[in-house]
Amino acid sequence: MPLALLSDLQAAADPAAPVPAPASEAATAEHDAPIARQPIVDLKRTVIGYELFDRSAQRQTEGFSQDSDAALLFNALSYAGTETLVGRKLVFVNCTYDSLRGAHLELVHPEKVVLEVPVDPAASLEAIAAQVEVLTDLRKRGFQLAFDQGVLRHSYMSWLPLANFVKLDTLTLEPERIEPLVKFCRVHTRARLIAERVETAEQYEYMRGHGIELFQGYWFAKPTVVQAKALRPAQANILQLINLVRREADSAEIEELLKRDPTLSFNLMRFINSSGFGLACEITSFRHAVMILGMKKLFRWAALLLTTSQVGGAAPAVGTTAVVRGRLMELLAAELLSPEECDNAFVVGVFSYLDVMLGVPLEHALSSVALPLPVADALLHRTGIYAPFLRLVEACENSDDAVFAETAEALHLSSRQINMAHLQALDWAESLGDL
Repeated sequence: MPLALLSDLQAAADPAAPVPAPASEAATAEHDAPIARQPIVDLKRTVIGYELFDRSAQRQTEGFSQDSDAALLFNALSYAGTETLVGRKLVFVNCTYDSLRGAHLELVHPEKVVLEVPVDPAASLEAIAAQVEVLTDLRKRGFQLAFDQGVLRHSYMSWLPLANFVKLDTLTLEPERIEPLVKFCRVHTRARLIAERVETAEQYEYMRGHGIELFQGYWFAKPTVVQAKALRPAQANILQLINLVRREADSAEIEELLKRDPTLSFNLMRFINSSGFGLACEITSFRHAVMILGMKKLFRWAALLLTTSQVGGAAPAVGTTAVVRGRLMELLAAELLSPEECDNAFVVGVFSYLDVMLGVPLEHALSSVALPLPVADALLHRTGIYAPFLRLVEACENSDDAVFAETAEALHLSSRQINMAHLQALDWAESLGDL
């Protein structure tokens, strides 16, 4: 079972907060992040965004948890990747009042996210007014807000200037109410209207006839599930990362931890390069990722990752093999290449096992993480400066004497150098203990 989210995610907002304890060791790991999406289209049937829905087994059996939208949004960015789910379109995510204050929103590029905020018909004027400051802050940070038709009540007048979208429920609204609601919305908001739950051509034509230009519903498309492969890092390594950040360890020490756990480093690289993070340039090294995130956001990312990770004991043997391969490539490259190129050699070695770890073709696995061109060339085409090192470490693993001798000679490396480096890589991986 997934871990419960941090209470209000407050711990993720403060590096001095206590580290949450792991869940039961009896839990089993999941390898899929089932998230459904339903398109929102305009009059030309062009998709302007997707509403996301959690379709995990836990969500179906336990119902909607208070923080489910926080986990959904974080999983979409960290595991599935926003390109896989929505491309460059808007992301509509249902929220709760508590999660609007959650630290997960600090990790999201706001221009891509529309927060669907609930409207409570029974809420008092005081309760409604109490949310205005939070909603205003979210708008100032760049998030867009969507409300259902309940926001058109007079008691919610203070929310109307903040609305980017208002959803009208085609199935529950009486036809005679559509026109006055549309007129009221036009006068008091700048919001775009979305007719949701449109199930027939007649409903579409009726709503379009009243000036509505955005639509969502079964008549256009039912929600489809995107089964995204998820790499779940070992909890021990996530906790260690959190502790390193809490004591403000230097970036070299954090980078060393990332090198130890290929799943942790892969998820960080994929997350920080997702379109939802909103960076203008691609991050291609662990050191760069740590510098760009900064300690506060790195802590939040790790804390949120902890809440959505699975307890499953030690990582599989393939994780150890990937780390040994990466370390061996790094050590061999150190004889011939610059420190930055050695870092890339480590990445080539570790990520060369992503197809095995994810159970998908390597090209597909690498599509969700930004890599320098020489790294990608080595992994996908076996060309460039790192390709000979990759062939050499594979020859070491497979005891292929012919390839070993040919490649070692081409790199001007002696058998003694290679064997010593291999022993050091094995010893290094053994000392890590967490894999």
